[in-house]
Amino acid sequence: MGSVAVAGSVVVAGALTGDLMAMTLDDLVKQLQAVYGDDLVTVVLYGSAAVGDHIPKRSDYNVLVIVRDLGMSWLDAAAALARAWAETGSPAPMTLTEAEWRSSADIFPMEYADILERHKVLAGTPPFDGITVDPVHLRLQVEHEAMGKLIQLRQGILLSGGDAKRQLELLPRTLSTFMTIFRSVLRLHSVVPSSDSEQLSRDVGAKAGFDAEPFIAVVRHVRGKQKLASSDVRSVMAGYLEGATRLVRHLDTAHGKTD
Repeated sequence: MGSVAVAGSVVVAGALTGDLMAMTLDDLVKQLQAVYGDDLVTVVLYGSAAVGDHIPKRSDYNVLVIVRDLGMSWLDAAAALARAWAETGSPAPMTLTEAEWRSSADIFPMEYADILERHKVLAGTPPFDGITVDPVHLRLQVEHEAMGKLIQLRQGILLSGGDAKRQLELLPRTLSTFMTIFRSVLRLHSVVPSSDSEQLSRDVGAKAGFDAEPFIAVVRHVRGKQKLASSDVRSVMAGYLEGATRLVRHLDTAHGKTD
């Protein structure tokens, strides 16, 4: 496969040298093009960064890569690049073949709904024609994810042993997933979700019947707008837990019906 010099770094048969922390989205795209060549179909940025809601050092850059083929040799070739990108704090690109992308909206409806609504094509052909999300599939995944997150939240509280510092670390780790769930809940109600996490929390709280303020407090904490004091953590966690519980109940009883 040889070596390809790209953006100050070199991909050499699966190894990468250069300044990993300095890798930008442009660098990532150029190196993906170098690795996959004509087999690269498209590169899409999705999520908060695609709509200007990215929080430096907090939010991930989520990238979808669609290729024509994805055998072991391609994964070997892209491994160093994915590892270098992960070193910047973002997850490895979600990489699918064209056929997989076209056939998986029924099993990943939450992810597809988010990508369809919040995306920016960085390279290649837009892959969205003919891609739709079935509300029935979406409701099932949303309920599954909400219940799973509620269980994880309870486990995290138990493992914290009542320590406010550990609970304070737990809250931001769960926020991104809850915001993804919240957006999908509003889509089930045929409402276009707000790109602002505070308003999103209020809108879902109104639909599901819970107080959104604990979620808003965590959003503000993560954004650095209003840091949570240790003395406030328990009450915020209690409200956060109550909100997650009511959300699961709402999804279980509403059966995906809208107002």
